[in-house]
Amino acid sequence: MTAIARQIPIAAPTIASFRRAAAEDLLTLALLHDRELDRGLVLSLWEHCYEDFLGLRLQGRRGSEALALLREGLTDLPTDLGSETLDRLAADYADIYLTYGLRASPCESVWLDQDNLRLQAPMFRVRDWYRRHGVTVEDWRKRSDDHLVHQLRFLSHLIGTEGGRVDLTEAAGFMDEHLLQWIDRFAERVVSRCATRVYAGLALLTAAYLDELRDLIADLLGTPRPLPEALATPIAQETSPGPAPGRHRELGASHFPQAVPGW
Repeated sequence: MTAIARQIPIAAPTIASFRRAAAEDLLTLALLHDRELDRGLVLSLWEHCYEDFLGLRLQGRRGSEALALLREGLTDLPTDLGSETLDRLAADYADIYLTYGLRASPCESVWLDQDNLRLQAPMFRVRDWYRRHGVTVEDWRKRSDDHLVHQLRFLSHLIGTEGGRVDLTEAAGFMDEHLLQWIDRFAERVVSRCATRVYAGLALLTAAYLDELRDLIADLLGTPRPLPEALATPIAQETSPGPAPGRHRELGASHFPQAVPGW
């Protein structure tokens, strides 16, 4: 997570500081969604999450409420972090991300496909974005291209690339076409059904962060966000038999040095 000294207001950052802070924040969020909270991650959150640990300070009420809920969830955890506590966190993680026991899939296709199925057209459209930017997921059979973790890492890749206005325009387009189409519904479902306030807070924080991030990109580009009705398009039912051939850089944590906590 970014150091407190490097925090910048989300209202008016410079382009360079914005890129660094946003890219690292997105990787931090990806890390927290990537695997269950073990003892090390909980201890790190206890140490840093009670401060404004994000590089971009969220200004809206949604962001403040999400951070407060996450912090409240951390205070729910007993200080000894015994096996019962860790098992409860692991079970909640599994219900959200592995078994879909909450019916709150972290995969875009489930939310945008007409039949709410995995590995459908929305996933392949996400894959097309990755292909255009020369990246691919580590193993799409284990974790599909449209999984939240992959999309957060890809967005970090776009924003962190020093390519000027073009990459920010691409980041905005990717958010409008993909993440922002479903992340609010995912967060609402998790909040209403999960067993721990930690994961409720994380889901809400991710949705609030992406919304404010998109507003900031619009300000930096001088281009208003499109209206929701302009983004609504019928979901096609075509699928693809598998990953496209070619050599691509893998979109895995090992390819992003910042993908581990910086605290």
